[in-house]
Amino acid sequence: MHDLVIRGGTVVDGSGGKPFVADVAVEGDRIVAVGQNLGAGREEIDAGGRIVTPGFVDVHTHYDGQATWDAEMAPSSWHGVTTVVMGNCGVGFAPAKPDRHDWLISLMEGVEDIPGTALAEGMSWEWETFPEYMDALEKLPRTVDVACHVPHGAVRAYVLGDREKPGAVPTDDDIAEMSRIVEEGVRAGALGFSTSRTVLHKSVDGELVPGTTATAEELVAIGRAMGRVGYGVFEMASDMKREWNEFQWMGDLSRETGLPVTFAALQSIAKELPLEEQISEMRKQNATGANIVAQIALRGNGVIMAWQGTVHPFRFKPAWNEIEGQPWEQQLAKLKDPAFRTRMVEEANVYPESDILDFLMAVAEGWPVHFEMDPDFNYEPRMDESVAHRAAAAGVSPAEYAYDLLMKDDGKGFIYFPILNYRDGNLNFLEDLQASDDTVNSLSDGGAHCGTICDAASPTFMLQHWVRDRKGNRIALEAAIKRQCRDTAMLYGLEDRGVLAPGYLADLNIIDMEALKLGKPWLAFDLPAGGKRLLQKAEGYVATIKSGVVTFKDGAMQGPTPGGVIRGPQRVELAIAAE
Repeated sequence: MHDLVIRGGTVVDGSGGKPFVADVAVEGDRIVAVGQNLGAGREEIDAGGRIVTPGFVDVHTHYDGQATWDAEMAPSSWHGVTTVVMGNCGVGFAPAKPDRHDWLISLMEGVEDIPGTALAEGMSWEWETFPEYMDALEKLPRTVDVACHVPHGAVRAYVLGDREKPGAVPTDDDIAEMSRIVEEGVRAGALGFSTSRTVLHKSVDGELVPGTTATAEELVAIGRAMGRVGYGVFEMASDMKREWNEFQWMGDLSRETGLPVTFAALQSIAKELPLEEQISEMRKQNATGANIVAQIALRGNGVIMAWQGTVHPFRFKPAWNEIEGQPWEQQLAKLKDPAFRTRMVEEANVYPESDILDFLMAVAEGWPVHFEMDPDFNYEPRMDESVAHRAAAAGVSPAEYAYDLLMKDDGKGFIYFPILNYRDGNLNFLEDLQASDDTVNSLSDGGAHCGTICDAASPTFMLQHWVRDRKGNRIALEAAIKRQCRDTAMLYGLEDRGVLAPGYLADLNIIDMEALKLGKPWLAFDLPAGGKRLLQKAEGYVATIKSGVVTFKDGAMQGPTPGGVIRGPQRVELAIAAE
């Protein structure tokens, strides 16, 4: 008798092949059969009329702190994700000398908008080296498997200490020690190394992250450390400044080591190279033997603006400065005052000195690209749905209209501002990229941007919007599942998952495609020390199964936490699957 049998579902197996109706049988943590009329199971789930898919593999998250205290791993686990790769963008918490804890927290808070107070209270810091961090992660079972990068920021801080300042130039000995630490981390099980080279990433004190001013020589030396181990992904976020010639050294590194290099490919105000040129330069390198992979987002990377969020359009008004920092109840009372509303609407913005002033001005005055998040919001809004357009139709100023939007639901309204990936006012540019083997669906930033962005729901958005509801070109269900399961897993050498076939890990989702719907985001204050985070649930997930155990039913955590820590590529089970 099987441990679990999923009966009569439409299997979308992750291979890219056409869906088919079948049973799926599980024993222990493995799939043992996919076919018709399989034997009885100790537990059975009727999946008739639903799709059955592999668990989603999200390769771009920031749960580095949360994973040390939270077993549920929300919100990613609410959206069918069963494997996360964290430590992206060069930020993380190992290695860490005791006197650098606060520095690493400030770096993560500034880059990823994770409340520093929550990190300070939530983490126990039972580690110093990266292998010790991996050991600490194993002490807490979770609903998902977690995998790690070795983060550049932590490595540089560990080696350079107080010398780690913007523009710091490491010595040859420093680079050799950084390389040794990365090699040690990868040998302990990290799946790669990550760095960040964008002005959009700064510490909470406004300092550029360590990797921004690193030389190609430093980065290549670190990449060679992974080459000595024989596996690992080099991950990077970069402004792609032309003088850096990023694609040349990325290509050289990949050709020399045989390892994949992956980067965040976005339409970005910070990038010198347009997205089209990024893809073109990548393909030139790949044509000569490199393996560079572009990570693409499936929607605009959008700031969700709210009174209690990290940003909102009135953030730079003198009137707001008077109430910033007050308890919410006092702020709300003031915001409801008609005289205060008039001041907020009519006062001129006062901007701080900043090298991202254009972005700050767009936050406060970008009405043509601000959108109301109503219950049916689909994340690909038309320009005639903007705050500017609706305000004109209502005969009021955009500021008045926006103020009243934020005051909805007793001051809990949201405005969506797609800061990246929405240059054209639509997502058409992603259609060809989603059909390309040199791109991978990514950039959900699960666990990060707690007060500004809520993109951990990307797998649900992919199915709801791109597969089922989008007006215009869509993507086939089987292609979408392959991209979010098998393709993401294979990039990181996780060959034991992402496919529903005998011998593979029993990570599965049962989804009601007709009922699938993203819920409205909300701000919760449930992190340690009362830290805030944007959360978003979804309807339509009948069940999520991790390693053969049902972890979620109808969106509710069931209690079991079969997830573990991934150490290195997972290749053993591939032979079993092929028998």
